[in-house]
Amino acid sequence: MGGIDVYVRASWLLIALLIAVMLAPQVEQVEPGLGVLKYVAGLAFAVLLYLSVLLHEMSHALVAKHFGLPVRSISLHFLGGMTEIEGEAGTPGQEFKIAVVGPLTSLAVGLAAVAALQVVPDGLTRMAVEGLAYANLVVGILNLVPGLPLDGGRVLRAVVWRLAGNMHRGTMVAAWTGRVVAVAALLWPVVAQVVFDVRPQLFDFVLAAIVAGFLWSGATSSMISARIRRRLPSLKARPLARRVVVVPEETPVSEAVRRAQDAQAGGIVLHAPDGALVGIVSEAALLATPEDRRPWMPASAIARTLSEGLVLPAEIAGEDLVRALGHTPASEYVLVEPDGAVYGLLSTADVDAAFEAGARR
Repeated sequence: MGGIDVYVRASWLLIALLIAVMLAPQVEQVEPGLGVLKYVAGLAFAVLLYLSVLLHEMSHALVAKHFGLPVRSISLHFLGGMTEIEGEAGTPGQEFKIAVVGPLTSLAVGLAAVAALQVVPDGLTRMAVEGLAYANLVVGILNLVPGLPLDGGRVLRAVVWRLAGNMHRGTMVAAWTGRVVAVAALLWPVVAQVVFDVRPQLFDFVLAAIVAGFLWSGATSSMISARIRRRLPSLKARPLARRVVVVPEETPVSEAVRRAQDAQAGGIVLHAPDGALVGIVSEAALLATPEDRRPWMPASAIARTLSEGLVLPAEIAGEDLVRALGHTPASEYVLVEPDGAVYGLLSTADVDAAFEAGARR
């Protein structure tokens, strides 16, 4: 949809069936005599409801794409939906707009359904529109609660980011608020009984625990992510690069090794006759090659092909570096200057070690 993959998780089917069963008595009351079809009607309402959830998530995705952020996918699950966006918004304003558009979309759908009730006739159609109005208004309002991982938490993060000038501080404030919201959700059945004299059922406690667990987990993940991202700016590829020699791909293995030893290089990169970089000699394959075979074997025979994503700019750093390594996982990458000259070889192990060293400081 719009170039974005949409996944429907198995947990969605579970909640859809639950909705169908719970609505069956009401469907029977509105349209008596449907028999088994009352469950089909309930299932149809579940599909309609999740289409509005999809609309909510698509609004997030489209605004994110508008600001140049890649959107991996949208997932529909039993608690609603999730839009997976790569990277972070560049400004508080972008973050605010990406976050707030979802709840506003749900509220707009809810208000449109309320307006439609003025002309919709009685029966199953009216029941569906009423349910759609109620569900979207509730989703829109609850998502504006200022605590991560809710959309309102991202709105709060944007506001604190703008006021404090620090995105990570905004994340921490919104995450701690999210934990407070999680505790409030867990205690809600007890509060409802004391304040509103509504006696909670076992299902209320189970649902409260599930929602609280989801909120607490999301808030905690945001905290961990903020702490990690705070250290990322100091992670730079250039200082971590190993010296490398560049040789023609038909060079014998023994000669390539000799040149690397003379240059005290930590890696060997191969180029084609036209000068294009084509491979990295595999250290494991080199060690497995007997000495007596090395003079007769081209270096290309023990090299890994340089596919897209294995050649990175020497100046890459921070989140861009981490994102590049995650997008094309490998043990080594070739770093190049803006003019295409090879600067060095970047080892994933060296990046991990540098990150761990930074975490201990």
